[in-house]
Amino acid sequence: MTSPRSGRIGTRLADLLGTLFTAAVGTFLIAPLVVVAGVSFNEKRSLTFPPEGFSLDWYAAIAIDDGWRGALIASVLLALAAATLAVAVALPLAWFLWRRVAPWARAFELLGVAPFVLPPVITALGFLSFWATLGVYGAPWTAAVAHGIFFVTLPLVTLSLGFASIERSLTEAAATLGASDSRVFRTVVLPLIRPYVVSGFAFAFVLSLNEYVVAYMSVGFTVETLPIRIFNALRYGYTPTMAAVSIVFVAVAALAFGLIARFGDLPRLLGAPRGGGARAND
Repeated sequence: MTSPRSGRIGTRLADLLGTLFTAAVGTFLIAPLVVVAGVSFNEKRSLTFPPEGFSLDWYAAIAIDDGWRGALIASVLLALAAATLAVAVALPLAWFLWRRVAPWARAFELLGVAPFVLPPVITALGFLSFWATLGVYGAPWTAAVAHGIFFVTLPLVTLSLGFASIERSLTEAAATLGASDSRVFRTVVLPLIRPYVVSGFAFAFVLSLNEYVVAYMSVGFTVETLPIRIFNALRYGYTPTMAAVSIVFVAVAALAFGLIARFGDLPRLLGAPRGGGARAND
């Protein structure tokens, strides 16, 4: 018995879209590195703008210089806290939306998507007014909360796709056998959506690491992340370390998205329907 032709076409189309997406992302991420490397080895070394020549000291300064090292640590801690908060908010919300299939429940989904849909400067101004009203403007934790809320859309989308891929018969069978809701979630649901949790966390982490406007409006210069550090350094002139930091940003993004493409279900994350059955019958 052969599988329907349409199922095969859908599966192959999803695989093709995933391959093209990975190639496009790789091209846009690797191309700047190639250009910078080409310019570096073919121009004379200098400290002018744009930088000429190549020196590993530019990258070493990120770890050696107290200012750059502190900004790197602050950025990583902020991104970790923001991504963790975003997933912590998105997971129960996506679970609720999946279980409560009702028109009114979509209002909560709209609330989760709204911060990312608005222009960043509008969201940042809202956080600025909110923190100032509470009298906590400049506290380090406000940037983590602001980033977590701003980027909650990313894990919410990936988790919604993950929940949509679960056969409801699995959870119904577990409940019929006497498993409580919490046990069903731990033993059945969570293992199935784990790749989507990791993907949502990675997306929020990478974007939080590079975000400037919301962080600046939340803490000003009291917490100096790498983007804020670059802005502050530009006031005193250009240094090649800024270019090195930008390459580090690109490398981190390439690594995170590359791991998602390698170990995650990339076609499914792009919204393609599952085609496992068709593939098994090829």
